[in-house]
Amino acid sequence: MLRAAVVLLFVANVLVFAWNKGWVGGAAATAPRLEQQVNPQRLSLLNQQAVTQLATRSCVELGPLIGDELLKRANATLASAGVPGAAIESRVVDTGGVWALATIKMPSKDFRERKEETYRNARIAFEPLQGFPDEQPTLVLSKHDSEAAAQAALDAMTRRNYKGLRVLRLQEPLRQTTLRLARLDGVQIGKLNALSNPPWGEKRKDCAAEAPTAASEASAANGAGSGASATNGAGSGATAR
Repeated sequence: MLRAAVVLLFVANVLVFAWNKGWVGGAAATAPRLEQQVNPQRLSLLNQQAVTQLATRSCVELGPLIGDELLKRANATLASAGVPGAAIESRVVDTGGVWALATIKMPSKDFRERKEETYRNARIAFEPLQGFPDEQPTLVLSKHDSEAAAQAALDAMTRRNYKGLRVLRLQEPLRQTTLRLARLDGVQIGKLNALSNPPWGEKRKDCAAEAPTAASEASAANGAGSGASATNGAGSGATAR
């Protein structure tokens, strides 16, 4: 009897072990799947309004944003609004700076008056430098869109024996970036609308409105082409008669 009890106990333990491993029946097989769930309490069914928002697609352009720091802030703001980087199309335009052929900072009123008289007599145009308090008083003889062009103007004046001139940068070259978000859903648009002080400020426009305009122009062009073909056909018929 004791031997039989030991055998039965061993068989029972084996069956329980097999059951827990899912080897017997299908009930235990669901346990690993339950354990793999991550925060199941946060799952909820979407209502019709949420479904509509997710299905809505809009196109928005932000910018132009000037400088790398502002661009960095804009990308961080978009990421916090749930817009992935892959959904952002960047358009970059580099604008040239402005350089001037200018006099040195004139040390006295008398020096300035003599310079102005010299340029008037030579019929060389000039104007006071604006916006640079530390460089006053200075006269600007010409402005150029590159440092090389300004340097060439300085070399030409030097060959004419005009002294006391220099190349002065008035504006640094700027990089402007426009961000195009072609497929924002309603939830993302709502988050953008809720931003109180976005890095792009008021520089935001809806680019979805451009498509119907382009389509209308294409349709009008096709209509005009059809009308022209019909006119040509009528003209050909008149010639045949």
